[in-house]
Amino acid sequence: MAENKQEEVEVIHSWSAPRSLSTSLMYSFAQRDDVEVLDEPLYANFLRVTGIDRPYREEMLSKMESDGNKVVNEVIFCPGRKKYRYCKHMSKQRVPGLTSDLMKKGKHFILIRNPLDILPSFDKVLPSSFLELGLTELVSIYSELCQLGKLPPVIDAAELQQDPEATLRGLCDDLHIPFQPAMLKWESGRKPVDGIWAPWWYKSIHKSTGFEKTKKYPEPFYFPLYHLLEQSLPLYNLLRRHVRKKSSLLKSPLPPPDLPVPANEKLLAWVGDEIVPRESAKVSVFDSVVQGGDSVWEGLRVYGGKIFKLEEHLDRMFDSAKALAFENVPTRDEIKEAIFTTLIRNGMFDNSHIRLSLTRGKKVTSGMSPSFNLYGCTLIVLAEWKPPVYDNKHGITLVTATTRRNSPNNLDSKIHHNNLLNNILAKIEGNNAKADDAIMLDKDGYVSETNATNIFVVKKGRVLTPHADYCLPGITRATVMDLVVKENFVLEERRISLSEMHTADEVWTTGTMGELSPVVKIDGRIIGTGDVGPVTHRLQASYKKLTEGSGVPIPTYPES
Repeated sequence: MAENKQEEVEVIHSWSAPRSLSTSLMYSFAQRDDVEVLDEPLYANFLRVTGIDRPYREEMLSKMESDGNKVVNEVIFCPGRKKYRYCKHMSKQRVPGLTSDLMKKGKHFILIRNPLDILPSFDKVLPSSFLELGLTELVSIYSELCQLGKLPPVIDAAELQQDPEATLRGLCDDLHIPFQPAMLKWESGRKPVDGIWAPWWYKSIHKSTGFEKTKKYPEPFYFPLYHLLEQSLPLYNLLRRHVRKKSSLLKSPLPPPDLPVPANEKLLAWVGDEIVPRESAKVSVFDSVVQGGDSVWEGLRVYGGKIFKLEEHLDRMFDSAKALAFENVPTRDEIKEAIFTTLIRNGMFDNSHIRLSLTRGKKVTSGMSPSFNLYGCTLIVLAEWKPPVYDNKHGITLVTATTRRNSPNNLDSKIHHNNLLNNILAKIEGNNAKADDAIMLDKDGYVSETNATNIFVVKKGRVLTPHADYCLPGITRATVMDLVVKENFVLEERRISLSEMHTADEVWTTGTMGELSPVVKIDGRIIGTGDVGPVTHRLQASYKKLTEGSGVPIPTYPES
C-alpha cells in the first residue's frame, strides 16, 4: 500500500515548438524510474480557447480536461507517486488566462530546433503558419522566466541528435537531477503516455528506439515556406545564443573570448538604415565588402560630447567613394545623422571610437562587377568604448616588415579603402616579433608608415615625416603637422631611410585610435634615451588641448 501513497512531486516543464524532438525527449524522460510524464496536458484548453480545428478536436475535448487552470492545479501540480513529473508543453498552448503558477512553480527548460528542419515535416500534417510554430511565444516564455529569476536551460535538438548522452547529462545538471543511462533508449511502438493526437503526429517517432543522428545531408528545402523561414529564423537564432553547450554543428569549439572592453558586449550599431544589437549587426553575403573588400572607411574619436575632425573625415570618405565610382551614396547629412543617432542610443559621449564604413552595397548576384550593385551603398556605424589603443605614456616598440606598402602604381593610398590585406600581412610580422606594430617601407626601401599609423621622426630638433606618396595622408597626421609648426618646430616632409629611424632622437606614430604614440624601440634599437622625448611630450599636450576644445557637438549632449 505504501507504494500507492501520493506525495508532492517536482514538476519539470519542457517548452518547445512543434517537430522539435519534444516527443523523443518525453520518451527519454519516461524511461527514468523517478519520473512520470504528461503529454501536452494543456492541449485541450488551447483548442477550447482558440477555437482552432484539429482532426481529433472533438475526441480531445470529450476526453481531456479543457479548463486550463484546472489542468494546472489538478493535473500538472497534483500529488504523484514519483519524485518528478515531466510535462511536455508546446509554447503556443500557453494561452491568456492561465494561472501564473504555471511559470512560477517547477523547473523549466526550453528545447529549440532550426526552422529549416521543422517546417518541411510540420507542413506534412498541418498547413504551416507563423502562429502554429509558436516561436514568438517560446521567446516570450524564455523572457518571462528570466524576469522571474528562473533562467531556463536551452538545448538544441541538433545537439540531442549529435551527442544525446552529453546533452542529456548537461540538461540533468541544469535541472539538478541525476542522469540515468536509461534515458538513451526506449522500445519502438506506441506508448501509454501518448496523447490522443499520436496517430497523426508520432508515426515516425514510434519507429525509433533512441535519438537518431541526422542524415549527413538534409532534404532540399520546400521554398514555398521561405517567407515563414525568414520570419522564424531570427527567433530561433535569438534563443540559440543561450544554448548551454554547443557542439561543432553550431559554433566553433573555442571558448568565448574576453573582450578588451567588457562594456562593449552590449552595444548598438547602425547597419544599412537601422540600429541593431551587436549580435545582429551583420551585412549580406552579397555585400561588396564581403565579395571583395569593396568599401571605404574612417575612424572617428569622441571627446567630451564632440566628434573630433568629423568634417575632415567625411571629406575623405566622400573623396574615396568618388574615386572608387560608388553610386547612390548617402548624403553628408544622412551619414551625420546616423553617427549622431548611434552615439546617442549608446550613450557614448566620451572616450569612444567609431568605425565608419561605406560599402558599395549589396549585389544582385555574386561577382566582381560594380554593375551588380543595384541596391545602393551600405552604411555601417560601429561605435565602441575604446581608450587609445597604444601605451602613450611609456611608449611602444616597432619592427620593420618585409611586406611593402602599396605603390600608387597598384593602389593609391589616397583612397581610404577596406581592402587591408597589405597592412594585415605586415601586422602579422609585427605580432610574430611581439612588437606593437610594424614599419612598412615603400618600393625603394624608404619608410612609408606603420601597418596602422603615420610616423614622425625627430632628429637634431627637426621634425621629419614621410611624403604621402605611399602612405595614407592621415587626418591626425595633418593635425600634428599643423601643431608642429604652431609649436615653432622645423617640419620637413621628405624621404626617410630606415637608418634614420634607428638613430632618431625621438619617434612617434599618429592615428585616430592611438593619437600620438611614442616609439621607444625599433628593430631592437633603443630610440633616444628609451623614454618619451620632450618634443613628443609637448605635442601630446598640444593635441590633448586641441581635442578638448574642438569638434562637432553631438546633439542632446548636456554641456555643463
